[in-house]
Amino acid sequence: RGWAEAVSEVTAARERGSGAYSMSQPFAEVLRLPQRQLTKLVFPLQELERHLAPDTRPSLRLRLFEPSLEAIARADGLFTSTAWHRIEYVSSAVRLDHAPGLLRPEKVCFIGRSNVGKSSLLKALFSLAPEVEVRISKTPGHTKKMNFFKVGKYFTMVDMPGYGYRAPEDFVDMVETYLKERRNLTRTFLLVDSVVGIQKTDSIAIEMCEEFALPYVMVLTKIDKCSKGHLLKQVLQIQKFVDTQTQGCFPQLFPVSAVTYSGIHLLKCFIANITGNLR
Repeated sequence: RGWAEAVSEVTAARERGSGAYSMSQPFAEVLRLPQRQLTKLVFPLQELERHLAPDTRPSLRLRLFEPSLEAIARADGLFTSTAWHRIEYVSSAVRLDHAPGLLRPEKVCFIGRSNVGKSSLLKALFSLAPEVEVRISKTPGHTKKMNFFKVGKYFTMVDMPGYGYRAPEDFVDMVETYLKERRNLTRTFLLVDSVVGIQKTDSIAIEMCEEFALPYVMVLTKIDKCSKGHLLKQVLQIQKFVDTQTQGCFPQLFPVSAVTYSGIHLLKCFIANITGNLR
């Protein structure tokens, strides 16, 4: 049965009732939600736009990536671990020459301040692969190595150590060397805490991405910890920064919550798209 029929069926079911939803279930379950809840969960920027005055809305209208629900469902399948499509931890490395020599040509990596929520975000992205262990600590700076996870035969995701507070002593050598020399790196995802916005340490990471001419994406984490007004303020400020102060950053922001999973499905779909797997 094709995705079109599946989407049509669960959309009809959504109209009949809200249904229950858990991130351990496929995306089809999301489609059972009422329209307002569906938009808030999948397209958080659209939800934010509803609370802006008309003259400020152009600031958030730069949404270059707005996939169909069918495309999001296909991407969700890519992040679902099965017997023939394994999502698993591969290895860790402290230097580039220790990194696994994987044949997959596409990679994405995640960088950000200590305690920005990188490990929590990865755990949310791998919610349909419960056998993948992503350790999360309440202590900032828990990740000390580059951790490699493979998504079947398609691409590899890399969790980089956090910068700033309690960063590893060899952070610069480890991360800068990887970003500059890893030839099969497709996109870098720079995580920014939406509660506090862009900090000085974030600016250093941004400058590094710009200097190396890396294509990168800004992901705003912990949006569940912000009031709607505070989140709007942060999104507008960061959007202005991206528009006026960057060249290599993708113009669209990706607000996410690893607690409510808002924005997670859209981010999965974007990753599938930029690695050439959204077909």
